[in-house]
Parts: sequence; C-alpha cells; structure tokens
Amino acid sequence: MLGIALFFIGAVLIVNGVGLSGRIDARDSAPFNLLVGLLALFLNAIGMLRADTDAGYFAAAGGLLFAFTYLYLAVVQWWALKGVGLGWYCLFVALSALAFAATAADIRVIAMWLVWSSLWFFFFLALGLGKQLRFLAAYTVLVGVVTCWIPGLMLLMGKW
Repeated sequence: MLGIALFFIGAVLIVNGVGLSGRIDARDSAPFNLLVGLLALFLNAIGMLRADTDAGYFAAAGGLLFAFTYLYLAVVQWWALKGVGLGWYCLFVALSALAFAATAADIRVIAMWLVWSSLWFFFFLALGLGKQLRFLAAYTVLVGVVTCWIPGLMLLMGKW
C-alpha cells in the first residue's frame, strides 16, 4: 500500500509544484489533490483497521498527515481561499514529521521524513506567514520525484 501512496503523492507534488510555477491554475489542480487525498485517506483507514499495535496506528497517523494536507489543499484551491489555515497546519505537520523521522529505522525513510518536514515548513512560511519563496515550485517538484515517485515505483516493482 505504501508504494501506491508514494507513487500518487509524488504525482500530486509534481502537479502542485508546476502549479506553483504558474503553469497550472489552482482550480485545475484541486480535483487531483482531492483524489490523492481521498486515496491516502482510504489507504490509511485500512491501515488503522488492520493495526493492532501502537506502531501500526503511528504509521497510519503519518499517512493521514498527507491525506489531510491534500484534502485541505483541494478545498483551498476550489474556493480560492488564502490558505493561511493550511499554512499553520503545515507547521503542525512539519514538526510532527520530525517525530516520524526520529522513530524510523531505515536511513532512507529517515531522510524522506526530514525532506518532507522541510517542504511542509516551507509551505508554512509561504502560506501561514506570507513569505515569498521563489524556489518552492522547483523544490516541490524535486521532493515529489526523489522522495515519493521514485521510491513508490521502486516499492511497486519490488526493488526497494
């Protein structure tokens, strides 16, 4: 399930990065954010139902950070909201992601959580505090490719 989630989260990060560059209108990205958010919600709901340990619930909570990010973003995009609330949610997620990095056993997963934390923190700066970050579009695409799309493909192909 993780490979599927990462594969599509990579895709939505690429689309959102391109959107940040001005090449895709926010309302045009909203449906894809909704679909990926719902997919992540569904996959992590299954994870919660299957969980029988704290670690299982913790893993589902990590996935839900992504689900709620994309669902919230879809609402912001569709209704042309400022996204300040989403920005502050991104700060919560950035800090929470540090806990997921601290508890991961695989160095690749630790690195992924740290990079995701940085991306969410940059979105806090951009949306929550209104800072102009010219690199954010390219960084979002890069993060999508390196930490989601490629690992997702590798997991799906049994190469992880």
